[in-house]
Amino acid sequence: MIRTNLGRNSSPETTKLTYEDYLKTSDDERLELLDGVLSMPPAPNTAHQSVQTELGWRLAQFVREGQLGQVFFAPTDVVLSNIDVVQPDLLFISRERARIITPANIQGAPDLIVEIRSDSTAERDETVKRRLYAQRGVKEYWLVDPSAATTTVLILREDSYQQVGFYRQGQNLTSPTLHGFTVNLSEIFRAGG
Repeated sequence: MIRTNLGRNSSPETTKLTYEDYLKTSDDERLELLDGVLSMPPAPNTAHQSVQTELGWRLAQFVREGQLGQVFFAPTDVVLSNIDVVQPDLLFISRERARIITPANIQGAPDLIVEIRSDSTAERDETVKRRLYAQRGVKEYWLVDPSAATTTVLILREDSYQQVGFYRQGQNLTSPTLHGFTVNLSEIFRAGG
């Protein structure tokens, strides 16, 4: 029996699932394994998808032109541990760390993860995933909020994230990890808000 967490509460006395259990689930569903609990977030809304497309396209173009590595879109499994498998909205892996890219998934922490806020995932993105990504060594983490037209940029310092940027619509977002990358958030949020 596969234990899922479709709500907010999970029972600590039940057995944690592993990556092997996760592989037995349907390929047709967007699932994540967080601390051994299988969860199924609802499909993203159109504002989310629009922002993901606009931002992802710009990231991918910048990374490709600079031959910096690779950008992946959800759903791409990122195996952070045997009990933590996530599908970030966008992720970047530098050329120097390409060894973590396998034909089946990503085996380790990406250099940059982008999570796009939705009502159903905001709390998890801002707490559980933020802690998990810091613990597993994700260097840079963006929290994008389509309804507020804002993006928070966090950078890993020792074992926790520090905010290094908070950008609103009309401002130019920059990345400490992707030197030279800049995008005006009006271009990202114009179709999605």
